[in-house]
Amino acid sequence: VQLVESGGGLVQPGGSLRLTCAASGFTASHYAMSWYRQAPGKERELVAAISSRGGRTNYVNSVKGRFTISRDNAKNTVYLEMNSLRPEDTAVYYCQSVGYWGQGTQVTVSS
Repeated sequence: VQLVESGGGLVQPGGSLRLTCAASGFTASHYAMSWYRQAPGKERELVAAISSRGGRTNYVNSVKGRFTISRDNAKNTVYLEMNSLRPEDTAVYYCQSVGYWGQGTQVTVSS
């Protein structure tokens, strides 16, 4: 099982990024998938989750209206579209499913 995140980087406040998580080694379409983040000195928190078929999503309050989670089961891939980014969104973002974690991708929001 492997989850590989990509798409992180440095962006100015108000900017956008799209994170991608490519899953392999299991049939991701059978499982819910989630994005977590961990900022320096803070605990890892759930940012967004999506059901196996994509019909249900949920978000932490701080990103509602700014972030969108989606998935393409034909590609075994989940996305996190992040808009109106704020400095407090700076963190390492992780993909998670069925107890497995990716290696994380750094998102830094700074002017």
